[in-house]
Amino acid sequence: MDVARWLGGIRVSGFAAIMLGLVVLGVFVLVPTIGTYAQQQQELASLRSSVAVTKEQVAALERERERWKDPAYITTQARARLYYVKPGEVVYLVDNDLPAAAQPREQAKVSAKVEQTHTDWMSQLVRSVAAAGAAQTATPTR
Repeated sequence: MDVARWLGGIRVSGFAAIMLGLVVLGVFVLVPTIGTYAQQQQELASLRSSVAVTKEQVAALERERERWKDPAYITTQARARLYYVKPGEVVYLVDNDLPAAAQPREQAKVSAKVEQTHTDWMSQLVRSVAAAGAAQTATPTR
């Protein structure tokens, strides 16, 4: 009953009601706008970081392009990637040059018994030789 008496004692003037209505209306108008503003600020920060990453990538690509303008770098890349050699040079390719630590520890055991193959090795050999003979060789253009 104290609450009813307290509520009955509150007198609201017309001006106070209008101001309260304007404040409530302002809140309803501004809350979505503030939410949109915060979302746009987050997107803007994300786009700025994306631009920074892209600028770093562009700078790295420009450095790479500058390296490719150097004839020594081009020669080094051709030798390393494509195994190009200068006339008169002899190149040795080392197969299985892994250090002992990088080689697999366990290897399959070798069988003591002789097994028969399931394919005809002679026909495979003839096909391989014929395919190698029919292959075209590349000739350098000058």
